[in-house]
Amino acid sequence: METLVEKIQVEVDAAALAEAAKELGTGTNEETVSTAIREAVARARRLKALDELSANAQAGEFDELLDKSNYRR
Repeated sequence: METLVEKIQVEVDAAALAEAAKELGTGTNEETVSTAIREAVARARRLKALDELSANAQAGEFDELLDKSNYRR
């Protein structure tokens, strides 16, 4: 998949940027911002998937798994 790059200019809290770089293990401001954006999107997707799994569990869709006699041997 080809990545489109858009050059933008934004003001960023320098302390937050430095902390993010340390947490993410990134070396440049550009890498830090790009990685942080990707991580935020991935986190949102994981939370959505977790919400969907939780809803499925609340609906009883996994109840058959509780009956161990249904497990394959």
